[in-house]
Amino acid sequence: MGKYEIKGQGIAGTLESSDIQILIDQNQGAGIEISLKSNVEKQFGRQIRATIEKTLNQLGVADARLTVVDQGALDCTIVARTIAAVHRAAGITEKYDWEEIDSWNV
Repeated sequence: MGKYEIKGQGIAGTLESSDIQILIDQNQGAGIEISLKSNVEKQFGRQIRATIEKTLNQLGVADARLTVVDQGALDCTIVARTIAAVHRAAGITEKYDWEEIDSWNV
């Protein structure tokens, strides 16, 4: 999949139980920074961050600042919300490459 350029803020998700809210913004040349707030951070914080970072890597995002509020989301929800936030921040509103995204499911 091509590299996505974060052009502005993008947000996806809610603060409802079992969901995750991800706000992504530019972070020019400073890599990936994740600020995570979660009731289960001690148990699953490392996994939540790894899932987000893996998804960003697959999307080709190298520089981004993320503010993440987790309400007990499963990995599949974390991936979906990260993809949506990146697309919104990159200004992409149509022509999603679903086949590429589906190929990640191994």
